[in-house]
Amino acid sequence: MISAAELDLPGIAHGFFTREGGHSHGIFASLNAGLGSGDDLDAVRKNRAKVACKLGVETDHLVSGYQVHGTDVAVITGPLAERPKVDGLVSNTPGVALGILTADCGPVLFADAEAGVIGACHAGWKGALHGVYRTTVEAMEKLGAKRGRISAVLGPTISQPSYEVGPEFPKPFLEADPANARYFIPSVKERHYMFDLPQFLADQMNALQLGKVTNLALCTYADEARFYSYRRATHRGEKDYGRLISAISLRAA
Repeated sequence: MISAAELDLPGIAHGFFTREGGHSHGIFASLNAGLGSGDDLDAVRKNRAKVACKLGVETDHLVSGYQVHGTDVAVITGPLAERPKVDGLVSNTPGVALGILTADCGPVLFADAEAGVIGACHAGWKGALHGVYRTTVEAMEKLGAKRGRISAVLGPTISQPSYEVGPEFPKPFLEADPANARYFIPSVKERHYMFDLPQFLADQMNALQLGKVTNLALCTYADEARFYSYRRATHRGEKDYGRLISAISLRAA
């Protein structure tokens, strides 16, 4: 588990969990938290129970969404019978942990410790472009958070040297803002580019005037020992891949 000093706040428990120390085997080895993966479901449940224990919550109080690369956000107050189709989660309920699953996309954890409000979002390129970090912050504000007090940390994400995109990819970014061209550099492959998703996300969150935005600068693709990577699995022709979990909770009194 990787922690961020910026989220070591009173009443907050969090972790950007690596793939290490779990119960899964093969391509899923070993702390695969993806309920939607092809892994043995019992192993996944044991892995999630281990994460919940580390955060000090009951296993069914570790809540994650059915992520759809959108911008919708759910307010979580306790266990859910079904995973909501959202990419952002917020809560002001102690004893609940918000979990984000990734394997190259950006996991962002948020906290306003003074207000007792937490958030988490899954930001791939679509979510990043359309502002899932913004809708998550806005949902936190409705629970009493203040932007100037919110700490946001971007966890393990695919880095620019590993993120090659095709000729059509930059278009929606450039249409949104021509200045977004700075996040693309030419690839060695003709008419292809290398995209800097972590820097794009960090800059967009800084524009929200949050209290502090931190990028842990950890690459999922390059660090196979610690992280799963969808792109790495695809390049190898593997049939599936594990999912990392990043989670945050309010400690119960």
